[in-house]
Amino acid sequence: MKTMVKAKYKRILLKISGEALQGKKGYGIDPDVMLSIAEQIKEVQELGVEIAVVIGGGNIFRGLKAATTKGMDRATADYMGMLATVLNGLALQDALERIDVFTRVQTAIQMQELAEPYIRRRAIRHLEKKRVVIFVCGTGNPYFTTDTTAALRATEIGADIILKATKVDGVYTKDPMEDKDAKKYSRVRYIDVLKKGLKIMDATAISLCMDNNLPIIVFNINKEGNIKRVVTGAKLGTLVY
Repeated sequence: MKTMVKAKYKRILLKISGEALQGKKGYGIDPDVMLSIAEQIKEVQELGVEIAVVIGGGNIFRGLKAATTKGMDRATADYMGMLATVLNGLALQDALERIDVFTRVQTAIQMQELAEPYIRRRAIRHLEKKRVVIFVCGTGNPYFTTDTTAALRATEIGADIILKATKVDGVYTKDPMEDKDAKKYSRVRYIDVLKKGLKIMDATAISLCMDNNLPIIVFNINKEGNIKRVVTGAKLGTLVY
C-alpha cells in the first residue's frame, strides 16, 4: 500500500531568482527550465499547499548592476528591473496554466491590462481558493530587492516559510563556484548571516525575517522534485532560522 506523503507547511512563499530561469543559456528564459519549475509547483500544490511566488528579474536586467557599472540613475535602473520581473511572472503564469494550474499575477505597480494590483486580502483569498499567486514589480519602490519583497509578502500573507530557490544547493562559507574549500551550512542563524555577510539575501530581507521569526530554506531548484522534497520535510539545502 502506497503511503501518502504529507506536506510540512500549509502556506509557502517560493522565491525564485531570475538567474535560475536562464538555465544554461546565460540570459533570458529557458522554456525547459520554466516548465520544470511549473511542474514542481503543481506537484506541491497537489499536496494541498498554498503557494505564492516572488520572482526576480536578474536574467533580463539587474538594476543595481546597471547603476554601479554603467552609471545609470539607481531609481531608474531599479524600475527597469521591476519591469523585468513582470516578463518572468507572465512567463511562469503561462507555463503553469498550460498544465492546468490556476494562477493570478499581482503587481506592485499598476498595469491593469496585464495583472491585478497587489491587494493583500485578495492575495490571501486567491491562496485559499488554491490559486498560485505570483507577485511582480517588487515592493513598487526603488532601492528594495526582490529578496526584501519576498520577506515582506511572506509576512503579509502569513506564510509558514520562505523557500529560496537558487542555482546552488545551500549556503556556504564562501562562494562554492570560486572556492573548493567552501563548506556548506546545514543550519545558520539570522544573526550569523548578518555578522558574517553571507550572501543569502540582503540585510533588509534577513532582518525582516528575523523580526518576524520567519524561517528560510535555501536550496537548488535545478534538481527536479526538490521543491516537493523541501515541503515534505527532507533534509535539503540550508535552514536559516
